[in-house]
Amino acid sequence: MLMTLLKRYLKPYGWLLAGVVVFQLAQTIASLYLPALNADIIDDGVAKGDTGFIIQTGGMMLGITLLQIACSIAAVWFGARVAMKFGRDVRRGVFHHVADFSEQEVTRFGAPSLITRTTNDVQQVQMLVLMSCTMLVSAPILAIGGVVMALREDLVLSWIMVVAVPVLLLVVGIIISRMVPLFQSMQKKLDHVNRVLREQLTGIRVIRAFVREGVESERFDEANAALTDTALKAGRTFALVFPIVMLVLNASSVAVLWFGAFRIEAGEMQIGSLTAFLSYLIQILMAVMMSTMIAFLLPRAAVSAGRLGEVLETAPSVVEPEGGVRALTAPGTLEFRNVTFAYPGAEAPVLHEVSFTARPGEVTAIVGATGSGKTTIVNLAARLFDATEGSVFVGGVDVRDLDPEVLNAQFALVPQKPYLFAGTVASTLRYGDPEASDPELWRALEIAQGADFVRAMPGDLDAPIAQGGTNVSGGQRQRLSIARALVKHPPIYLFDDSFSALDTATDARLRRALAADVSDATMLVVAQRVATIVDADNILVVEDGRITASGTHAELLDTSAAYVEIVSSQLSAEEAAA
Repeated sequence: MLMTLLKRYLKPYGWLLAGVVVFQLAQTIASLYLPALNADIIDDGVAKGDTGFIIQTGGMMLGITLLQIACSIAAVWFGARVAMKFGRDVRRGVFHHVADFSEQEVTRFGAPSLITRTTNDVQQVQMLVLMSCTMLVSAPILAIGGVVMALREDLVLSWIMVVAVPVLLLVVGIIISRMVPLFQSMQKKLDHVNRVLREQLTGIRVIRAFVREGVESERFDEANAALTDTALKAGRTFALVFPIVMLVLNASSVAVLWFGAFRIEAGEMQIGSLTAFLSYLIQILMAVMMSTMIAFLLPRAAVSAGRLGEVLETAPSVVEPEGGVRALTAPGTLEFRNVTFAYPGAEAPVLHEVSFTARPGEVTAIVGATGSGKTTIVNLAARLFDATEGSVFVGGVDVRDLDPEVLNAQFALVPQKPYLFAGTVASTLRYGDPEASDPELWRALEIAQGADFVRAMPGDLDAPIAQGGTNVSGGQRQRLSIARALVKHPPIYLFDDSFSALDTATDARLRRALAADVSDATMLVVAQRVATIVDADNILVVEDGRITASGTHAELLDTSAAYVEIVSSQLSAEEAAA
C-alpha cells in the first residue's frame, strides 16, 4: 500500500523530485571527488614540497565544497517542498473521502481512529518522503560511487568492504524485522489512547457527576502505559543500530589502517591513497547508515500507509448516482415503500417493511419505545444510510437516484443531539443559509423561541458560541439548532426528538409558531413526549421496527393499545381526551 500511496500523491510533483535527484547527484559527486583531491595534495604536494600544487588543489577543493553546500541546500529545499505538499494532499484526500462516508463507515472506523489516521499516520508517511528526498536519493549514489572510487585507489584492501557492508546490512535487517510488529502495535495503542482521552473530555461532566475521576485516571494510565511500553521496546530495539554501525565503522577503519600500513611499508600503496581509501570506506558505511535511518522509518510508515489505504479504499455504502436526477415530480413529499433496514453484522433488521407518506402542509409524527427504530427512519429519510430493502422517495424520486445537492436541499435535519460549531450565534444560524440577513435570523429565532435569550447574551447575534455549544444550556442549544434549520427554509423538516429539552410551555409556543409560519412544509417529527405530537396530522406508532398503527391522536386512542399505553404513562385521562 505504501508504494501505491506514494505513486498516487507524488505523481504531480515529478519536477520537484527531478530537482531533488539532480542536486543530490551533484552534491554526492562533489563529496566523492574531494577525498581524491586530498590524496593528490598529500602524495603530489606535501610529499614533494610543491606549495603551488597544494594551493591550486586546495582552492579547487574549496570551490567544490561551496558547490556541494549549495547543491545540498537546494536538494533539501526541493525535498521539503515535495514532502509538505505530499502530506497536505494525503490529508486532504483522506478528509474528503471520510466526508463521503455514511454513518456506517464512520462507526466502523471510529472517530478517534480516523483522527489518528488523518494526523499521525499521514505524518509518518510524510516523514519518510522527507527523509527519502534528503537521504535515500544520495545514499545509493554515495555507496556505489564510494565503492568505485575506493577500488580505484587500492584493489587489495577492498576485501574489507566485502566483509563490513554485508555484516552491517545483516544486523540492521534483523533489527528492523523485529520492529515492524512493534510499530503495528504502537499505532493501535495510539488509537486507544485517543479514544479514551476523547471519551473523557467529552464526558467530563458525567465523570464528575458520578465521582469517577480516579477510575478514569487509572483507565487513561493503563492505555498510556501500554503505549509507552511498546514505544520503549521499539526505542530499545532501535538503540542497538547506532552502536553496531559505529562498531563496524571503527573496526573497518582500524582494519584499513592496519593492513594499509603494511602495504605502504612494502611500497605498494601511498599515504594519500590510504587516506582516500579510508574516507571512501567511511562514506560507504555512512551511506549504509543513512539507509538504516530510512529503514527505521520504513516499517512505521508502511503500517501507517496501510491504515490510510484502508480508509481510502473503503467505498462509502451511500453511493452518489452518476447523472443524478435533478427534477422532482412531487416536491416536498417523503415516502417510504416497504423499507427494511439492518445494520451490518446485526442478527435482525431494525426496521421491517415500513411504509408511509408525509406530504406538504402536514405534520407526520413518529412515536414508540426506545430502540424501536424511530431515529433510523429519520436517518434513512436524510440518506445517512441506504435501505437494505425497499425504497425511500423524496419529491417522488428514489433518493438513490437523486442528485446529492438536490437531495440535501430538500431537508433540514435537527438531530437528537444537536451540535453547534464554534463561532457566533449568527454564524451558527447561517450554517443553514450563508446569505441569510439579520432580520431572517431574528425571525427564525422568534419561531424557535430563542430570540429572548439571544438578546440577553452580550453581543446578541455576535455572541460567541463554543465548540459543541457547551457555553449554552441544552434547551438553548436545541432552540438554536431548530432556528438553524428554519433559516435554511427547506421543503421538508426532520425533527428527531428535537423538543426534549424544552419545557411544556416553550414546546407549545414553538409548535404553534411552526404551524403558523411553516405550514406549507412537510414535517416529520420524532418525539417521546405525547404533548409534542398530539396535534399531528398523522401519528405513526412504531413497535420493534414495524408500524403497527397510524392515524390522528383521537383515532389512535380508539384503535391502538400501544399508543394508549404511551399516552396513559404521560397524561391523565382528561388530558388525553382533551
